[in-house]
Amino acid sequence: MIRDITIGQYYPANSVIHRLDPRVKLLGTIVFVVTVFFISDFIGLLFATAALGAVIVISKVPLKYMLKGLRAIFILMLFTVLLNVFLTPGEVIFQLGFLKITMEGIVLAAKTAIRLVYLIVGSTIMTLTTTPNHLTDGLEKALNPLNKLHFPVHELAMTMSIALRFIPILTEETDKIMKAQQARCADFESGNLIQRLKSLIPILVPLFISAIRRANDLAMAMEARCYRGGIGRTKMKPLVYAKRDYIAYGVVLIYVLLWIAMKMWL
Repeated sequence: MIRDITIGQYYPANSVIHRLDPRVKLLGTIVFVVTVFFISDFIGLLFATAALGAVIVISKVPLKYMLKGLRAIFILMLFTVLLNVFLTPGEVIFQLGFLKITMEGIVLAAKTAIRLVYLIVGSTIMTLTTTPNHLTDGLEKALNPLNKLHFPVHELAMTMSIALRFIPILTEETDKIMKAQQARCADFESGNLIQRLKSLIPILVPLFISAIRRANDLAMAMEARCYRGGIGRTKMKPLVYAKRDYIAYGVVLIYVLLWIAMKMWL
């Protein structure tokens, strides 16, 4: 389960998606997520599926590797689907005691599950094809106009960059702790839900201690180097739009226009 977390990790490949400006990928991801949550029919979901599939093929990231991240949210997805199936009013097709399964609940559960999958996969494509440094620079550059309103843009971008960098580090640390506990005959699989939750305590305690120690070391290192934020700082590799980035913006615009036309037609 721990090794299935792919958000925050970078998959190196030679593709057009990897070479795009991070601002383009941020905008494309936001547009895709918003349109997916506003789609209310299966024809619209098929349209989003075609767009997502095309991006996956162009990115050259293996689909198996990308879908691996869905295992980490399987319990949440199952819980959400069951709530929609049993608690949505409508035409009852099966009843067992006070539990009722309705046709409307099944349809809503299917749409919700698809939206969650697309949300995770769409966000994962952005992180798999963009290094944390480029993603941070893109976010800071995109939010740069908010500096006039005294919004801490650089601090927000730096926080996101540190969080993304810590995801694979903490994942690896958790895997090491679990292996060390299993070598000491720890059992994380047997027993009921309460017993399994109790068995996680020997993992969570050293993990939190390690995370706090790493955060303290990072803060001391930044202070020792007189880090004072983004005022007056320059970039080693400044972001500059290329021809492919303008083409990508055009593709995003066409996607939005087709989505609006489809909504009006339906």
